[in-house]
Amino acid sequence: MLANGAKEYLTALKGLEGRSFDMVLLAARGSSDNAALYARYMLEVFLQVPVCLAAPSVLTRYNRKVKYTNCLAIGISQSGAAPDVAEVLGSLRSEGHATLAITNTAGSRVTVEAEHSLLLNAGLEKSVAATKTYSASLLALYEVVRVLGADLPDPAALLPNDDWVDFTCEAAKRASGAVVRDSPVFSLGRGFGFSTAQEAALKLMECALIPCKAYSSADFEHGPKALAGHGSAAICFDGPKPDLAAQGCEIIEAPKPPSSHAGDIEGILNPLWDIFFGQWLALISARARGLNPDDPRHIQKVTQTL
Repeated sequence: MLANGAKEYLTALKGLEGRSFDMVLLAARGSSDNAALYARYMLEVFLQVPVCLAAPSVLTRYNRKVKYTNCLAIGISQSGAAPDVAEVLGSLRSEGHATLAITNTAGSRVTVEAEHSLLLNAGLEKSVAATKTYSASLLALYEVVRVLGADLPDPAALLPNDDWVDFTCEAAKRASGAVVRDSPVFSLGRGFGFSTAQEAALKLMECALIPCKAYSSADFEHGPKALAGHGSAAICFDGPKPDLAAQGCEIIEAPKPPSSHAGDIEGILNPLWDIFFGQWLALISARARGLNPDDPRHIQKVTQTL
C-alpha cells in the first residue's frame, strides 16, 4: 500500500512543485500532530525553511491572526473533520497563503478549506486509534518535502515489508511484559525519530491505558531522568541507554531496520519502520491487560475541538 501511495501522492502535489516559501505552518491534532513533528524536522533539515506547529486556539479562542509571510500552511487530519485545523487552513487561504490538506477522507471539511488536497487513500480504518493513516501521513509528508525541492531518494524501495511487520510483532511480544509491569514508562527518541516516540506513547495511553510519557532523549536529561530508576522502563527509538540501565531502568530498545534499508543512510525513513514496533507494543499490552485496543474508552474515532 505504501509504495503505491508514494506515486499517487507525488501526482496530487503537482500544484506545489517548484514553489518556494519563507516558512511552513503545520496544523494537526493527535497522531496527525506527531506526523507533523516528523515533517518539521524534514523541512528544516533538507529545505532550511523555518517551520512552526500551529496553536489553533490563537485563532479559534482568542480571535487573533498571526502575521505570516509567504507561508505554506499544511493541515493534517485523517478524518478531515477537525474544525480547528480547518479554521487555520481557511484563515491562511483567505490571506493569500498556499494551503494543503492531507486527509484520508475525500470531500471532508479540510479539503474544502484548502487550495490543494492530498488524499491518503489508506482505506477504511475501523479502529479508533490511527495506525495505517499515521504511516500514510508520514509518507505523504516525505513526498511533500521532495516536491518542494529536497534531494531525497525515491522511497518505493526503502519501505517496510511484511517480514518487518512480523519481526516487530515478535519483538513487541518479548518487550510487552516490561511495559505492562513497570511504572513509569517513558518513550524516547530524537530528530526524525522523536515523532515515533510521541506516537508510541500516545498509542500505549489510548489503547493499553498505560501512562507513558514521551521525551526527546536530550530533554530527558534535563530532569525527567531522575525518575528512571528501579521499576521504570524506557522504550528507546534512538539506540541503547546504558546510563539509564545503570540507574535500574529497564531498557526496551526498538528493533533496527534491516541492512536492505541501508540506502537511507541518514535514517530519514526510519519512522515508517519504527512505528510498527510501537503499534504492536500498544496492541499486545492492551490485550495482556484484558482491553480491546480497537475500542479504547472515553474517546471516539473523530475528535472535534476548537
